Amino acid sequence: MKRSELISQVKEEYANIAAHESQQHFHQTAAGITPGVYYENLQAAVISEIKNGTFDNCRSGAEIANKVAADKSILSTWNN
Repeated sequence: MKRSELISQVKEEYANIAAHESQQHFHQTAAGITPGVYYENLQAAVISEIKNGTFDNCRSGAEIANKVAADKSILSTWNN
């Protein structure tokens, strides 16, 4: 899949996740920031990795989001 398509799909995935995230639950897991800010930061890190070719073997944005959810250490710029 083309990187531009993966980026579009990833944006949709994280927008959907952020929209459905419970603010109360989020405060218990990531104190100090809103779900919107957290997912914007995460999305930016994922898009950077897509551009660098990290996810060239992935078939969809959902697959990427699932990989990142399981192991954020695959993101070279993630520090949250």
